[in-house]
Amino acid sequence: MPCIFCEIVKGSSPARKIYEDDLIIGIMDIDPFCDGHILLIPKKHYEDIMELDEQVLAHINKIAKKLTPVIMQKLNKESMTVSYNFGVKQKVKHFHMHLLPNIDDDPKETVENIYNKLI
Repeated sequence: MPCIFCEIVKGSSPARKIYEDDLIIGIMDIDPFCDGHILLIPKKHYEDIMELDEQVLAHINKIAKKLTPVIMQKLNKESMTVSYNFGVKQKVKHFHMHLLPNIDDDPKETVENIYNKLI
């Protein structure tokens, strides 16, 4: 079965990108847990944290640290939860990190409106 994140990386599936470099992309989650829910995804397919290259993980953490204050400022948020799932909680079997501003708030705006605030 094809990996949706690999399809997004190849450009054959649409996504609202908010960040991209040689190693990773950052996209808006299409079914956000909260306003501003962003996924940081390695361009190379790693099924989970156990397969993930340590240098790629360090890079993802560096970018999460860089993006966090920008996202919080642009969306007027007070907190950020940074997480990843492993095992049965991992819906897409391609490692990805979640950036979740004000995680306890239900989504109030459309993904499109949030995306326009971030770009």
